Amino acid sequence: MRIDVVTLFPAMFSGPLDESIIKRARTAGILDLRIHDLRDWTHDRHRTVDDSPYGGGPGMVLKPEPLFECVESLRADLPKESKVILTSPSGRRFDQSVARDLSACPSLVFLCGSYEGYDERVREHLVDDDLSIGDYVLTNGNLPAMVIIDSVVRLLPGALGDDASSSDESFSHGLLEYPHYTRPAVFRGWPVPEVLTSGNHAAVERWRKAQSVRRTVERRPDLWENRRWERPVKGGKK
Repeated sequence: MRIDVVTLFPAMFSGPLDESIIKRARTAGILDLRIHDLRDWTHDRHRTVDDSPYGGGPGMVLKPEPLFECVESLRADLPKESKVILTSPSGRRFDQSVARDLSACPSLVFLCGSYEGYDERVREHLVDDDLSIGDYVLTNGNLPAMVIIDSVVRLLPGALGDDASSSDESFSHGLLEYPHYTRPAVFRGWPVPEVLTSGNHAAVERWRKAQSVRRTVERRPDLWENRRWERPVKGGKK
């Protein structure tokens, strides 16, 4: 997969995307990541990317010209199936299902906002999707882009080493993940649940499913109410 990131602060991406799974994916050729400075698509001596909003009000708004020119330039070298993603607080909520959909795309372009946001014509006529990582406001769109990229890249075949790892995690089946334990069997008087050391794989599987359900109900009742599997009815009939 190729991912292009358009930002006013390219240096922010050095470090977070140069380590761990992202680094391995880049080294293995699974991910082609390119960071671009939006100011490279300006034509005045001050490299201006923003202007005051029509109608008045505080702050500055990103101008449409450099964003359109940048994306059109990048798209000339990308597959038709590539998607342009806007990161903003007013976008639709990003979740695991969206990450899964994006991981199937051959290439993604992320536009990271700053200041008061974008000229609305960018949202209306340039991008394919508008995503938010939560109901709060950050300084700019760089951190949301990093979060989305990390979530998407780990779903790419070969990125985790063991592809089964990404299919048995929180949100993968509409549930939070079950608790994990490792050695020692007893730590400061707190033992590992006996079922996990029983060697009974069927019992372990039942325990894990029950724990996932319990944890979801307690911590994320919204997920439980909107779960995607079918509830069994009396008698076990559908």
